[in-house]
Amino acid sequence: MFGIESFRNSRPGVIAAIIVLALDQASKLWLLFVFDIAHRGAVRVTPFFDLVLAMNPGISFGWFQNDGALAQIILMTIKAVAVIVLAIWMVRSRTLLATLALGLIIGGAIGNAIDRLAYGAVVDFALFHLQIGGHRWEWYVFNLADSAIVAGVAALLYDSIVGVPAAKAP
Repeated sequence: MFGIESFRNSRPGVIAAIIVLALDQASKLWLLFVFDIAHRGAVRVTPFFDLVLAMNPGISFGWFQNDGALAQIILMTIKAVAVIVLAIWMVRSRTLLATLALGLIIGGAIGNAIDRLAYGAVVDFALFHLQIGGHRWEWYVFNLADSAIVAGVAALLYDSIVGVPAAKAP
């Protein structure tokens, strides 16, 4: 089913996952315990970007907000199954781009899962916004893990459209 070559070919994806996980957790730990964002409140970095603290008990983009124990267990179970499926896909991947993309998604998913275990919610902190006239538009608050997941999904879509075509069935 899986040969040693399959695992060797997945090495770039594993490295990508480890890098994403390390950067994601380092950024969150720094913001929480060194920069102390919880006590500082929102910090304007540029006219269109702020650092804020948002604890997200739901899933992507704040959907399914629920901080109950059962909801957290269900979300963690779904996330664990998803990571296992993505890891199997990564080992079977035939292109470097897909392997790296899956590594980004896996690293991001594990990073957010660690938050859920440690804090009961995902630590989000990046807020892009646009002020035009009297109107302010804000994007969802997110983190590096979320960015890696989005980049991984985009890379998978790109690979599926312009990547190596699948072998034809006999």
